[in-house]
Amino acid sequence: MLVYGDHVRAVDVARTLAAPAGDPTADFIALSELAQGLLDAEFEARGCDDLTPLHAAAVADLRARAARIAAAWDGRPAPPPPVAALTGLALPQTVKAKTAEGHAFYAVYPEAYLEAARAVGWAAPPFVLGLRSIGLGLAAMVAEGAGAAEVVSLRPVGPPFRRELRIAPGLRARLAAHAGPFAVVDEGPGLSGSSFGAVLDLLEGLGVGRERIVVFPSHAGDPGPEASAAHRARWAGLRKAAVDFPALAARRPLPTRFEDVTGPVHAVEDLSGGAWRAGRPLPAFPRQERLKFRLRTASGDWLVRFAGLGAAGEAKLARARALHAAGWGPEAAALRWGFLLLRWVDGAPARPRPDELAGYLAFRASLEGGAGASLDELADMVRVNAGELGLDVRAQVPAVTPRPVQVDARLHAWEWLRTAGGRLLKTDALDHACAHDLVGCQDIAWDVAGAAVELGLSEPEVRALAQAAGADMRLVAFHRLAYPAFQAGLWTFAGETAEVARYRAALDGASRAAA
Repeated sequence: MLVYGDHVRAVDVARTLAAPAGDPTADFIALSELAQGLLDAEFEARGCDDLTPLHAAAVADLRARAARIAAAWDGRPAPPPPVAALTGLALPQTVKAKTAEGHAFYAVYPEAYLEAARAVGWAAPPFVLGLRSIGLGLAAMVAEGAGAAEVVSLRPVGPPFRRELRIAPGLRARLAAHAGPFAVVDEGPGLSGSSFGAVLDLLEGLGVGRERIVVFPSHAGDPGPEASAAHRARWAGLRKAAVDFPALAARRPLPTRFEDVTGPVHAVEDLSGGAWRAGRPLPAFPRQERLKFRLRTASGDWLVRFAGLGAAGEAKLARARALHAAGWGPEAAALRWGFLLLRWVDGAPARPRPDELAGYLAFRASLEGGAGASLDELADMVRVNAGELGLDVRAQVPAVTPRPVQVDARLHAWEWLRTAGGRLLKTDALDHACAHDLVGCQDIAWDVAGAAVELGLSEPEVRALAQAAGADMRLVAFHRLAYPAFQAGLWTFAGETAEVARYRAALDGASRAAA
């Protein structure tokens, strides 16, 4: 199934390097994403990773930013960053960079890697290997915590479940000459753990014993079901250094970060991992969900949910406030440590009236979009996912130029609430257009198609909604195939078989109607 994707964006190199010092974590993430883009461009040009001047400058600058995070975390004044070493090189005007998913979606904190490295008790300074994308910056955090002298970034390439490395002979010789320990750094492991596996294969091939290797994952779990038996067995025998969110947050519990707004918090309810369902028979994808907690205070109840570190969190705060101002979401009071504080609103499940649905989609259509899958990529997703469902569906790409916006992207019937005062709210409306999947920002026709599928709209209702939202019916027809094909893939990974069957039926019906 095709579900996940990494959307790239163009980053202004000079502007990023010249940005004034601000929040240490936000500055670190911005530089790590820029460095990833620069090193990946060099990798494409050279065909391999190597110890180049660009690589050395990127690592030096990230280590300086890592030192600022460490100082702030330890309660020391964060030193101003030195002049970036990258500014002394001939660099392109723009570079294609990827969002560091762990920082944006999965509450992967740089400080967790700092603390994990500090706790190891190294016999000698390690050689730190960071896996791009996010592992490049996290390797700098491990080096800061371990007092390491050498840091190298590597790019695993190839099929998602069978990654491999391409490194220059000089770099290979440098690794082989290191007699001390190695630290291998990335987020994950994911479904296969093959990125970690590629680096561990390399070290094993160089004769490095497992007792000399410490892996730094973002969680303490094992690789997923797509991992090879050999990689799974090796992983079980390696030393792993990971600090999870509860351990990291224990230094300053999350609720205390908001008490200047909420007042004293007297109870906290964890709603993560599907717990928000409270026993209701609703589908969920627990391992993909953001961390979220209900705070009970004398000033009322509040929801805190992970929105993202750095620019990702700031963008979601702005979107949450826009949703509230337009009447579609709760009050957004603050953003702290990557968590968004939202006023808790009670309501009962409700079906939106046609005018309300049209108003909501008109609002979504006003939100300027960013990166997202092309129509050709979506057509390929339809073909592949339909095939996995036992269907033969070919989506013909219409001769229409879409206008990408910040679509809601998920119009599930259970996500609409009506308050006691009669106000309609759309829940979970913040970030599906910038999630870790292949859809991204799309024309508002995507949401028209989603509403048709999720709310069972009649054909006249679909046409009226498309007209009200300014959607081209040719794009709506295309997305009535793409939307259920994507949802079927998503819920397949979640293991929600009833939802898969529902979307398969919707895809089959839309395909027959289009024939």
